[in-house]
Amino acid sequence: MEADLMRRVMKPVEFAGWFHAFLPEVPRNAPRALLQPAIVTDRTDPKLVHLDGLNLSRAWCMRSIARALPPRDPARAVLSESAGKHATAALAHVASGDYAGEHWLASFAVFTLSTTEP
Repeated sequence: MEADLMRRVMKPVEFAGWFHAFLPEVPRNAPRALLQPAIVTDRTDPKLVHLDGLNLSRAWCMRSIARALPPRDPARAVLSESAGKHATAALAHVASGDYAGEHWLASFAVFTLSTTEP
């Protein structure tokens, strides 16, 4: 979210340099904790289901960040692939049938689906 905010307020020419100073390991597929989707073990648990929302918000932010980076930037492909994994992990559960997530996850799904791949 911080990087997506900076993407919105910085000039495009400055953003790529800032991003690589902020997350220098992304082109090497790290940090793994950020680039791998969170695992939801119980979608009826009002706290754990928030991880689906985290996955969706990461997906839309990563897609937006990837689009803001230069076309040949190696981080672009890493972010795009990770965004796809995050979206896939959560979108199937937006309409889970349980109120814990179903009453709010659709709004996050709309943001995710309205953000296209770079």
